Amino acid sequence: MPAVKSLVVRARVFVEYKLQAVTGLRVGGTSAGIAIGGLDNPVIRDPLSNRPYIPGSSLKGKLRSLLEKHYGKEPNWPIAHTKIHVCTDGEDYKSCEVCPVFGVPAELDYGNLPTRLLVRDLHLSEESVQALEGVPLDRPYTEIKTEVSIDRITSQANPRSVERVPAGAVFGPGEFVYTIYEATEANGNPLVDPRQDVERLGVLFEGMGLLEHDYLGGMGSRGYGKVKFEHIRIILRTGPDYFTQALLIAEVPSVAELLAQKSKIIADIQARLAR
Repeated sequence: MPAVKSLVVRARVFVEYKLQAVTGLRVGGTSAGIAIGGLDNPVIRDPLSNRPYIPGSSLKGKLRSLLEKHYGKEPNWPIAHTKIHVCTDGEDYKSCEVCPVFGVPAELDYGNLPTRLLVRDLHLSEESVQALEGVPLDRPYTEIKTEVSIDRITSQANPRSVERVPAGAVFGPGEFVYTIYEATEANGNPLVDPRQDVERLGVLFEGMGLLEHDYLGGMGSRGYGKVKFEHIRIILRTGPDYFTQALLIAEVPSVAELLAQKSKIIADIQARLAR
């Protein structure tokens, strides 16, 4: 891919939402510092408030994984103990649904175009904090679920304790920040068309729908981690009024309605950029 001469932020789309744990949710933390005989599988907590939260990295990684499978992308790039899909060729990158939105490693030298999607950490809502403080729980804001595996030969029970956020807890408000770029090559030819970046916003909406059909966190095959997006708002900032005017593009109660209005939302944003 040719070198980038200029890169301009045309607009940012802010997707605000709340995320409800429909079933118990476990996003794992570290057991370091847990006393001997204590909990084996703690959730991750904010060290200042001691409240469980969902790291943006966990949410973004899950969305990317689901979309890679949805679009049949080859996992070809090693990350820790797994592989993700990464376009290693600039031409493949241009037509990829996943890599422009979620990013590629910085060491790939085919234009160094930035990631479009930023995912914020997601904290317990104040309403859920108050509700969980008002009921008896095993640990602050969480329950301890005991699971038992049975030896198939001896029938010996092997219990273990797992910490999770109770079903019904709500996290948020959360925020996805999606940046729309315009870029030109050194020879002046267009490299990134902002209209195409707006179209790619639909990939995020699809990822949100896929997540509702799957699970977030660990132990999803055992019933954990079913989640639901609620109170979704699409807000646009652009042009000379970027810092003074936030345009409400859409406000929907669910991902199903968001996907139903996807074409209209994208067309509305493109029309406003064309003004």
